[in-house]
Amino acid sequence: MTSLLQRPAGAVSVDDLLDAARSRIARVTPQEAARRWAAGAYLVDIRPAAQRAREGWVPGSRVVERNVLEWRFDPASDARLPEATGYDVDVLVLCSEGYTSSLAADALRSLGLASATDVIGGFVAWVAAGLPHEMGTEGV
Repeated sequence: MTSLLQRPAGAVSVDDLLDAARSRIARVTPQEAARRWAAGAYLVDIRPAAQRAREGWVPGSRVVERNVLEWRFDPASDARLPEATGYDVDVLVLCSEGYTSSLAADALRSLGLASATDVIGGFVAWVAAGLPHEMGTEGV
């Protein structure tokens, strides 16, 4: 019997998973993300509604919660968003602190969206950089 603390053969740690994902994407600073967004990229907030209500939100960003992200941006999916027009769509994924967004951006990259990436430090870093954001539930 395997101990609960003994990792099964072939399993990796979440840190290993994160490192591997980040090795395949070109992460961007909040300032770089803001420039790409202004140039036409999609800034996609994957945080759940409760987290956006608590932390704030970015006006004009596209909210696509993490559990449906791949279906919404896969150009071959019947559940895709109108923005998912092809594999060259520039998607910047935003989460709270830049961890979940790395895994999500890597999943989009695996679908063929080669420029998909995430924002280093997430929404927390976005706010710290003085970039546009709002508090309250309007954007939730």
